[in-house]
Amino acid sequence: MFPASFSSFSIERCLPDGMPRARRFVGPLARRMGVAAVCFSMLISAAWAQRDLSNIPIPDPRIERESFDVAEGFEVNLYAADPLIAKPIQMNFDAAGRLWVATSEVYPQIAPGQEANDKILVLEDVDHDGRADKTTVFTEGLLIPTGVEPAPGGGAYVAHSTELLYLADTDGDGHADRRQVVLSGFGTEDTHHILHTLRWGYDGCLYMNQSIYIHSHIETPHGVRRLNAGGIWRLRPETLELEVFIRGLVNPWGHHFDRFGQSFGTDGAGGEGINYLVPDAYYVTAAGARRILHGLNPGSPKHCGLEIVSGAHLPPEWQGNVLTNDFRANRVCRFVLREEGAGFSSREQPELIRARNVAFRPVDIKLGPDGAIYIADWYNPIIQHGEVDFRDARRDHVHGRIWRVTAKGRPLVQPPPLESLDVPQLIAQLASSEAWVRHHARLLLKWHGPQAVAPPLDAWVAALPADDPQADASRLEALWTYQALNLVRADLLDRSLESSDPHIRAAA
Repeated sequence: MFPASFSSFSIERCLPDGMPRARRFVGPLARRMGVAAVCFSMLISAAWAQRDLSNIPIPDPRIERESFDVAEGFEVNLYAADPLIAKPIQMNFDAAGRLWVATSEVYPQIAPGQEANDKILVLEDVDHDGRADKTTVFTEGLLIPTGVEPAPGGGAYVAHSTELLYLADTDGDGHADRRQVVLSGFGTEDTHHILHTLRWGYDGCLYMNQSIYIHSHIETPHGVRRLNAGGIWRLRPETLELEVFIRGLVNPWGHHFDRFGQSFGTDGAGGEGINYLVPDAYYVTAAGARRILHGLNPGSPKHCGLEIVSGAHLPPEWQGNVLTNDFRANRVCRFVLREEGAGFSSREQPELIRARNVAFRPVDIKLGPDGAIYIADWYNPIIQHGEVDFRDARRDHVHGRIWRVTAKGRPLVQPPPLESLDVPQLIAQLASSEAWVRHHARLLLKWHGPQAVAPPLDAWVAALPADDPQADASRLEALWTYQALNLVRADLLDRSLESSDPHIRAAA
């Protein structure tokens, strides 16, 4: 149940707010047994706390906001809230800066006779004041959608129980009018383990997570693909090539890439903090593995969602840090990653947000086009599904919030109007200092297609100044763009493999 590497960590990682911090135990065995015993007893206490909870907070965002202790130098404002948004599960921005949110009032289980009417919402901050002032129902009538990722062209991919859907808006009215089942056969044994955490990769592929109780058997044009238990899928949508990226983890509700394409993940039911994800590797719970790779923070509690800090708006000392959510302890956590050996080490820092409101349940976190940090708040005093009845009257089905965190005294980012740029202008954005801009420029270039993009991209790469210190990084962005377009440029690959920067060599 508890990894041997617990021995090098303090028991304090398991302690909730208000409990005195314990000193480290003297010996490795004592440390293991002591941490295991305290964590186990805390799990039991948490379960009973859910059962006996009677002090239900007033669902007023102002009251909830007053309960936040925010990291020095930051401030929080409400971006969106119920009744316009209820029960957000996952969110992602599109190239226009709109926030797409998968929401579910039905979760955790539909009742007999209940109408399945979960939604995909699109939130817009039209006047750029840091608050959403337009909410559009892109589609409704869904049953517990657990992931959404917008795609250029006005559509979105949606994780929908046993299916991966593509929903398209063909007439430009903001509402989906075409529905396509892209893949089906994903397992549905547990509603919080089904297909989730959709994210576009640097390579133009769609990455999707599933959790331990799920058994998926997917028929594709390239054969049947199977993933029995937890792991991450990688899909090339235009060819329907589907493969398993990593296997294992208990409930991996977080996945992201750093500046050079290295993957990291979090586990909503594990106990090892940040995981360094190596392609084709096996992690805790993976059956039949010859070797298990463990997380970077043994003894760390469950985490949900993951973002890697970058951009001019946020302070220099935060750059490259990892942000994730400890939804059980009502806090948003921060970790510092450092290269160590053949991988990374991770060290926890003071929280970005610590709330005294038990209904604050941060479940997803993203950087926005303005450089601010956006947090999806499930808002629910009840989270356990095994200890508390699915239809317990204390479960909240109608509230939810998106919080926005900004750095005091630092200017926000003004992103370019990416959707209105032509192909050469989008290619120029591959050299942007903002990861958000580069990411969406690559996606739009993939959407324009290889015939329109390849000639000007070839010319842009050839014209990169030899003495530009950022030229190798720009070549890497071009290499990823070619990969997204399914084009091979062996000479560019060779040059990247010879870069003086080891990060770029590794990425190549």
